[in-house]
Amino acid sequence: MLLEINPDNPQPRLIAKVVEILKNGGVVAYPTDTTYGIGCSIFSKKGIERIYQIKQRDKKKPFSFICSDMAEISRYARVSNYAFKQLRRLLPGAYTFVLEANSVVPDLVQTKQRTVGIRMPDNAICLAIVKELGAPIVTTSANLSGEDPIGNPWEVEHELGKQLDLVVDGGDLTADVSSVVSLIGDRPEVLRKGVGDVSWCE
Repeated sequence: MLLEINPDNPQPRLIAKVVEILKNGGVVAYPTDTTYGIGCSIFSKKGIERIYQIKQRDKKKPFSFICSDMAEISRYARVSNYAFKQLRRLLPGAYTFVLEANSVVPDLVQTKQRTVGIRMPDNAICLAIVKELGAPIVTTSANLSGEDPIGNPWEVEHELGKQLDLVVDGGDLTADVSSVVSLIGDRPEVLRKGVGDVSWCE
């Protein structure tokens, strides 16, 4: 099912519909500042397992998650003074930052090294969803593992709609990905070059 939401001024009643699905353990597709993602609450074990099945993804590869603001990032990750300055400067934006996980983060979204990937996309819809939910949502591109990301909501509905509880239509997006940067340690380390500028890491 497609639900069209205004990308500039997301309607609160429609955001509430999405959040109701997430609170009940549902899995939805939603827009980010790069491409469409699929996700659930990070506290929904059943939802996370469903996403692994939908993506046909190796369970050894944990998912990143979206936070709505800096305070929420600090609740779920250990943020050094240096990392905090970079996050404040660059977010919201097309980055996934790798940080050390706090104890509240479920094991399913942590690596063996107890790290997490955290996003705060520059997209009003997904930030409104996370804020209304009151908890981060899992984020992974809306496609099968190894295939190109999907930037069109109708295509997401066609390819994955039967396996999802809802597809949020936030307009046409790109098929790009975020830049992945590790902020563990003294220097930033670029793990993947994507949309976000990484020249500051050099």
